[in-house]
Amino acid sequence: MIFDKLKYHFSLKSAFNFLLSLTLTAVFLYIAFYDVDFSKVLEISSEAKLLWVVVFIILNFLGHALRAYRWKFILSSVKPNTKFNNLLSSLLVGYGVNCVTPKLGEVTRAVLLARWEGLSRSSMFGTVILERVIDIFFLVISVLIGIYISTENIHKEFPWLMNAIYFASIFILIMIFFAALSLFFKEIFSTLIKKTVGKLSSKFADRIIYILQMLIEGFVSLKGIKNQSVTILLSVIIMIIYATTSYVGLLMLGLNELQPISFEMGWVVMSISAIGVVIPTPGSTGSYHTLAKSTLVFVYGFNETISAAYAFLTHIISYFLMITSALIVYFLLNKNREPLNELTKTIVDN
Repeated sequence: MIFDKLKYHFSLKSAFNFLLSLTLTAVFLYIAFYDVDFSKVLEISSEAKLLWVVVFIILNFLGHALRAYRWKFILSSVKPNTKFNNLLSSLLVGYGVNCVTPKLGEVTRAVLLARWEGLSRSSMFGTVILERVIDIFFLVISVLIGIYISTENIHKEFPWLMNAIYFASIFILIMIFFAALSLFFKEIFSTLIKKTVGKLSSKFADRIIYILQMLIEGFVSLKGIKNQSVTILLSVIIMIIYATTSYVGLLMLGLNELQPISFEMGWVVMSISAIGVVIPTPGSTGSYHTLAKSTLVFVYGFNETISAAYAFLTHIISYFLMITSALIVYFLLNKNREPLNELTKTIVDN
């Protein structure tokens, strides 16, 4: 069993991180559903409009497919003929793993694609890191757009929002700085790390150098004006798809019958609730609920119950789709590619 293997290979640090993620999930779920009649939330959710549920599901899959397609262009200089099926399959399995153990899914999809396409794990890890930097960059842009297009005072309701943008921007600059430093002064930088950090722990110094190497391989993989332009264009389209999905979620529960809604509202809900994805909870459980509900309640004035129902239904559909897709893809489409026990050991060791 995969969970037995995971349990066997988990280090104390991994166990602590997993416990922390569960604690954060419990705290955020408590905040999201405190003083809310959950039976009423379930009742409202059960009355969701089927047509918009189907559209919501299609948009979810379209978002995943576009992310896999974008990954293909990022990998173009590494392996131009990377199979889209492998890209999408590894992405879906990774998302499914993230629903159980946050961030382990990123390692999973890198390991899977590396095995299936005959590529190095470090280069695949590097492209995943690059993807995350790109995602955070466009998340910052989307939040700024949300602040600009919204007539409501988002600053007042979320005073921490600008600080989050500042921290995200600093993170992006640091990643780019270290990648550039490692690329142009690789030997000098590696020697400096070994001499300084190595005095405390040679293993930790080697780990830092390995991470920096992955950064380099990720950043240099995106070569050529065409690949860079298509990656940017696809990133913009992905954000639009996500905003449309949030908008459809509003229609799914008939929030348009309570007050006028718009695509701009969907964009703002998407932008703020997407910050919950950064928080290390399994499948963004709890963190997404809190931010999505808070946006609808405090920014747009919807009542607590309908807002909680929106957060619950949109998340549970997405969560179920990710878990189901991961299981179908791995056990049916790719069952002959990788022995499960070997894959589990490889992922945990990384």
